Amino acid sequence: MSKGTTSNPPGLMVSAPASGTGKTTVTLGLLRTFAEDGLEVQPFKSGPDYIDPAFHEAAAGRRSFNLDSWAMGPELFAAIAGQARGADIVVGEGSMGLFDGVAGKGASGFGSSAETARRMGWPVVLVIDVGGQAQSAAATALGFKSYDPELPFAGVILNRVASPRHERLARLGMDKAGIPVLGVLPRRGDLTLPERHLGLIQAVEHPNLDAAIAGYATFLREHVDLSALRKAAASIPVGEGGALPTPPAQRIALARDAAFSFTYPHLLEGWRRAGAEVLPFSPLADEAPDPSADLVWLPGGYPELHAGKLAANTSFLEGLRAFAQTRPVHGECGGYMVLGDALIDKEGTRHQMAGLLGLITSYEKRKFHLGYRRAVLSANMPGFGAGQALRGHEFHYSTILDEPDAPLAQVFDADGNPVPETGSVRGHVTGTFFHMIAEDDQ
Repeated sequence: MSKGTTSNPPGLMVSAPASGTGKTTVTLGLLRTFAEDGLEVQPFKSGPDYIDPAFHEAAAGRRSFNLDSWAMGPELFAAIAGQARGADIVVGEGSMGLFDGVAGKGASGFGSSAETARRMGWPVVLVIDVGGQAQSAAATALGFKSYDPELPFAGVILNRVASPRHERLARLGMDKAGIPVLGVLPRRGDLTLPERHLGLIQAVEHPNLDAAIAGYATFLREHVDLSALRKAAASIPVGEGGALPTPPAQRIALARDAAFSFTYPHLLEGWRRAGAEVLPFSPLADEAPDPSADLVWLPGGYPELHAGKLAANTSFLEGLRAFAQTRPVHGECGGYMVLGDALIDKEGTRHQMAGLLGLITSYEKRKFHLGYRRAVLSANMPGFGAGQALRGHEFHYSTILDEPDAPLAQVFDADGNPVPETGSVRGHVTGTFFHMIAEDDQ
């Protein structure tokens, strides 16, 4: 091993031709089965997802982290990959389809799961929904295997197989194509996770998450060749990496409940490792932020589902307003909406929010916003000065009805096109629609 690199435990990348094929339930089942077998298993999520890592942690008993080649420079990517040290095996979960990314290169890549797998040396386990086809599924698998010859490929797990005959025909195709079949999952309607408009419900909201994951593990143990998967796992050395992100303040009051939970794990890990104190509080429980904190941070989440309750929680709102008179308050996406003047829910009911910014948003008039963002700050925000560039991701369905405050940043999509969601700044209060992932070090 050369100087400046470090080895990682062997790993696998669970991916698929497209979303909706069952890769999340396969990932959760694998994490739990490996943990049940006494392995220390490290989960990762490829791409900008702030919901799946909490499910991973529940399955593996070890914190999951995002790896993102568009938003993260090589040093941060390697630093996060290094969180796997001490594990026996790694299971990464891809986003969307295996090769899906963006057209414009970011900090070190285009954001595809294939890039993450190639960089880490993780062989790909392709989960294929074979519903409605049989031998033809092999053509899909062969195309994915040959599309990037440098990408290690372990084999396929066939999902939603209807019958023994269906399995036999699908296997015939895979045998002809020379594709290893690592598992065959019969069709079962109870293996889906509950979803809402941003994807899965949050892990904290699942009525019986541990039992559901245990069920996935049992199912996979019966239908997947776990021994073959463990033998297929591999990795390559990566750079030692730099530091995780530094905290924006020493004592950070962090909103944390079912309405505010979209925080990237590598940010919190970096804050804590640098010695910051993270002081969680629950707006839904009408808790005010700790008045001794240096900063209040409101992450994204689902405040639109709890808008009436938040509007009525006077201890939270009054405490937030009092704090903002003298110290910084920052909100991301849902947190930004709560800092605004009003939030209109999908029924058209207007709920008064904190009023620290003039933002008015509506879910009655839905508009889909999705994609990577690069922001060049026009004003200071906690932890960063004007002129600094940040990389992040935006994902919401709200429509801006009014955004009268000064813009916080110039914001661009992954192709460099300006977007109108610039964020806002007023006094000590800032907010953005994008969720920050990393500082742009280019």
